[in-house]
Amino acid sequence: MTGLTLYTNPMSRGRIARWMLEEVGAPYERVVLGYDGAMKDPDFLAINPMGKVPTIRHGETVVTETAAVCAYLADSFPDAGLAPPLADRGAYYRWLFFAAGPLEAAVTNASLGADFAPGKAGSLGYGTLETTLDTLEQALTGHDYLAADHFTAADLYVGSHLGWGMMFGSIPARPAFGQYRDRLYARPAYLRAAALDDADMPTPA
Repeated sequence: MTGLTLYTNPMSRGRIARWMLEEVGAPYERVVLGYDGAMKDPDFLAINPMGKVPTIRHGETVVTETAAVCAYLADSFPDAGLAPPLADRGAYYRWLFFAAGPLEAAVTNASLGADFAPGKAGSLGYGTLETTLDTLEQALTGHDYLAADHFTAADLYVGSHLGWGMMFGSIPARPAFGQYRDRLYARPAYLRAAALDDADMPTPA
C-alpha cells in the first residue's frame, strides 16, 4: 500500500500523528488545514465528516481519531517495533485507550470546571481526576515505559497527553510524569516532528 497523507494543523493533536509518522519512518505527504474553515471544506468533509484533524489516508484507507491513527500506524509498519506481539498487548491496549478515554475525559471535565453532584463520580467512567492520575502515576513509578520493556505507540500517545497537560496546567506536575515526558521528548523522532510542526505554525500578522 502506498500514498500516505497526514491532514493536520500544528496547533492540534496532529502533532501526535506527526510524531508517530516520524517514528515509523515511512514517507508521507502532509496537508496543513487551518481553523479558518478549511477543515469544513466539502473536499475534506468527504474524507472526515467530523471535519477535524488529525486524519490520515493510506492508499484507500482513511483513519481518524488520534489513538486509532497511532494503533494503525504501529500495525502497518511493524518493523518500527511500536506495538508488542499480539499475545502481549494487554497493557499496550489498556494504556493507549486509557489516555483516549478516562484520562482525556477527566482532564477535560476538570479544565471546564464541570461540577458533578456527590455520589455521581461512579457514572463518569473514570471516578475522579485524582484517581485517574494516581493510577497512571503508579504504572509509571519504577518503569521507563508503560506496555513493554521498550517504547511503544502507547507511550507516544500517553506521553503526549501528559506533556500538553503539564505545559498548560491541566495536569498537575508529578515527578514520575515529568521524568517520563523528558525521556520521551528526547527521542530523535519527537525532535524531528516538533521541528516540522513548529515550522508549519502560522506567521504572526
